[in-house]
Amino acid sequence: MNDHDKMIEKWKKDPAFMFEYAALEDEFALLDELLKARANAGMTQEDVALAMNTKAPAVVRIESGGGRERHSPSVETLRKYAKAVG
Repeated sequence: MNDHDKMIEKWKKDPAFMFEYAALEDEFALLDELLKARANAGMTQEDVALAMNTKAPAVVRIESGGGRERHSPSVETLRKYAKAVG
């Protein structure tokens, strides 16, 4: 087990950490699906940006999520992303 794994295991023993981690579970699942859809479509972030009529940094922001501290994409933006990747 590497140092990172040990750190995560230690954090998982903290109830406050697990509460916050669980609160983000749905967001992590959504981001995972976005990345899988783009990979299955064989597209780059630039390809998706062109299909969405935007720029690659916007796609990077969508795919990187942001939790509660950053702006989350709108439902309309997620629809555009979904349409772009098929």
